[in-house]
Amino acid sequence: MDAVWRRRSIRKYLPDPIPEEVVIDLLRAAMSAPSAGNEQPWQFVVIRERRLLDEVPRFHAHAQMIREAPLAILVCGEAEKAKFEGAYWVQDCAAATENILIAATAKGLGSVWLGVYPVAERMEALRRLLGIPEEIVPFALIPIGRPAEEKPPADRYDPQRVHYDRW
Repeated sequence: MDAVWRRRSIRKYLPDPIPEEVVIDLLRAAMSAPSAGNEQPWQFVVIRERRLLDEVPRFHAHAQMIREAPLAILVCGEAEKAKFEGAYWVQDCAAATENILIAATAKGLGSVWLGVYPVAERMEALRRLLGIPEEIVPFALIPIGRPAEEKPPADRYDPQRVHYDRW
């Protein structure tokens, strides 16, 4: 539970590279997420190339911190893989994204969830930048790095938001 409670949105990073085995661990964590019908409708783009990372803030106003991050992972969805009616792929990709964030914290890394889907201009810009096929939906972008800032754990438990058996 420690990694869950310590996970915070980190927006300042040291330039240290992230070892490949750590990246694989983060992706394993992502792919361990639950998914509707076990469809696992996700794909991932690991971005290390500085030129690509530096391009993102040009079309995503909230992505300035990516210029410091040595790495980002783009979580993408395959809506066509869904076996059930509805957009369950969104929930599946959200679970994979959260697993990356928690795993990064457990590894001593900082990360932040940058929303991409459903903002059309962000999705299209990432498609063009990274050569993503039309049937793949860019969902969330996660800058990752050794944290250059510390934030205390945040206890956000609010019993007034909890209802038992009925509203």
